[in-house]
Amino acid sequence: MTSDPYSVLGVPRTATDDEIKRAYRKLVRSSHPDLHPDDPAAEARFKAVSAAYDLLKDPETRRRFDAGEIDASGAERPQRQYYRDFAEAAGNPYRRGGGFWTEGDWGGGDPADLFAELLRQRGRRGGGEDLGGRGFAAPGLDLRFSLEVPFLVAARGGEVPVTLPDGASLSVRVPPGAADGQTLRLRGKGAPGLGGGPPGDALVTLAVRPHPVFRREGDDIHLTLPVTIDEAILGARVTAPTIAGPVSLTIPAGASSGRVLRLRGRGVARPGAAAPGDQLVELRIVAPPKVDDALRDFLRDWRKTHAHDPRAGLLKEAEA
Repeated sequence: MTSDPYSVLGVPRTATDDEIKRAYRKLVRSSHPDLHPDDPAAEARFKAVSAAYDLLKDPETRRRFDAGEIDASGAERPQRQYYRDFAEAAGNPYRRGGGFWTEGDWGGGDPADLFAELLRQRGRRGGGEDLGGRGFAAPGLDLRFSLEVPFLVAARGGEVPVTLPDGASLSVRVPPGAADGQTLRLRGKGAPGLGGGPPGDALVTLAVRPHPVFRREGDDIHLTLPVTIDEAILGARVTAPTIAGPVSLTIPAGASSGRVLRLRGRGVARPGAAAPGDQLVELRIVAPPKVDDALRDFLRDWRKTHAHDPRAGLLKEAEA
């Protein structure tokens, strides 16, 4: 393996401190021997990654290496303190006699830095000690996933099978009324813990697929329903789809396109909501696919004796 620290971390010499830190975090998790017990080369990679990060994370030692004042091993580098030395130093307000460190203990910094440092210290001590000298244990990392969910499953609730990166299969329980972008937490389905620590969680963000018929706004469902000319003029009893199945709907006589009928309680029923939403049905009058002579002659005669201009009011308002 190359001894150049930039090559070890896979970053260019122009990399920023944040880019170096991100590369180190990724590599330390993918090469730690405790996380990859079946990989005999993991320990060597882990040591090389830790040494490279040691050299580049400090601006001064990085400057000296870039200037050629020290070699890749850092042989001429003065003795430096690592986090364990700092944590156990007298007078340090964060000093502990042992146990676990929380995000608050870390002093408001990035918890990922603490995780990476814990792995480094454990690797240097042969995997047997934690910050306080006792057996090391740490919870597993939370893993994030995106899951595409059918519209009706999100509205009504249901289960969606998924396959995790490790090949394991499970069913994600989607609650009724789940929204696009909502994140579900699957406890214990994340990365395994270290040293007997509990596994992390899986955080699943939902992406709800559009539906060809229904549209959702809050807890209400919207639907455009085609009706015939005679149904609109004479009124009718028709069947309309809802998210729970078809229902009977009364079209009032003389209905126009754009009129909205409300089906109360036929929308989304979310747990904890005061009441289910409604379904709003917008009528759209559709002409028959073929107009026969009888209909054409009737409408011509009707037009002669029933003059009506539905746009008259619109034209007046446009000129106002």
